[in-house]
Amino acid sequence: MEATPERSNQDIVHPLKLFDIAKSEKRLLYTLAPMVRYGKLAFRQTVHDYGTDLCWTPMILAKEFNRNRFARDSDLTISTNGPQPPTVVQFGANDPQELARASTLVAPYAGGVDLNCGCPQSWACAETLGAALMEKRELVRDMVIETREYLRRDGWGVGKERDVDNPKGRSVSVKIRVHKDLRKTMDFITTVLGPSQDRHIDWLTIHPRTRQTPSSTPINVEALEILTSTFGDKVPILLSGDVFTLNSLPFTSPLLDPANTPTLTSKSITTDNVEKKKTPQSPLLNLPKLSGLMSARAILANPALYAGYDACPWEAVETFMSHLARAPLPFKLVQHHLSEMCAPGMGPNKNALLSKPERNAMLSCTNMVDLVDFLDEKAREKGYGDEFGLRRVV
Repeated sequence: MEATPERSNQDIVHPLKLFDIAKSEKRLLYTLAPMVRYGKLAFRQTVHDYGTDLCWTPMILAKEFNRNRFARDSDLTISTNGPQPPTVVQFGANDPQELARASTLVAPYAGGVDLNCGCPQSWACAETLGAALMEKRELVRDMVIETREYLRRDGWGVGKERDVDNPKGRSVSVKIRVHKDLRKTMDFITTVLGPSQDRHIDWLTIHPRTRQTPSSTPINVEALEILTSTFGDKVPILLSGDVFTLNSLPFTSPLLDPANTPTLTSKSITTDNVEKKKTPQSPLLNLPKLSGLMSARAILANPALYAGYDACPWEAVETFMSHLARAPLPFKLVQHHLSEMCAPGMGPNKNALLSKPERNAMLSCTNMVDLVDFLDEKAREKGYGDEFGLRRVV
């Protein structure tokens, strides 16, 4: 962790205030999902430059975070000099004290903490983490209650809407999947939410797939409609899943007025061969009580998604590289980020900044100097940058 509490406190905005701002602008809140390895500072800064309101860190194991200083220094990267995007730290935990202790450690540096109840990976479920917690609703309730109590004892404001203007206001939230029997999900939410006059969580993120549902299967919009209709007046709800572009969402909403979500076509000249499947069109469900969107795979490929771009613009690559100079990442991770950005995205527009052979050549670079030289050459060759290649964004 690379910030002082004094510096952090004055800059941190309560996440619920961001919900209020988005609502006042008659739009949904735009957020970056927690992703294994891929929510580090340079990328959070990049997506924030393109309209992302709130960013999640990658999931951090609370037990290791509490016991290992190296884990704390490597897992949580915070800016000390430069833009600090509003950030929520997500933890993987299965013990109330472990989550509460980890939350008090990060409270000086982030706007809130989030409990992962959605990761379907087998290693996580074997440790009763992630999606395995969907069968442990009382445990999840106890974890968020204990976390709020620990934060309160340490002097943090956990009064939800009452603390949105408090410099020490912090949030506690949960990210879930759904059950095959939606009644179990409704029981889960009811238990975790607690009394309506003083709910246990600030907001809820719903990924409307079951633990067993592959990401290639579309999200269950019908389940999401039922859950937002039932709980949307009690707690703000974010959607995680199938947020590929703003103009291809699988639902409608009063907060998705086309005038507020312009579609911009990025400058790209290479199209990979992609076989498109034709599916029958059906009326889209309306979700008036949904508060925001969360994107993972799509925003990894297109950091400018929330700015209305339907494919990654070259300018986003330049922005990422500029942030990278101040907030370095492991070289292989940099290559993977760039490979995703320069490939066809998740939305209908399958244009790519670089062809597959060019992306393979980029991945063959062995150090940062060679990689920058390669990008400079491609920028000049394709007319993306300026006469020197990559534009250095100040």
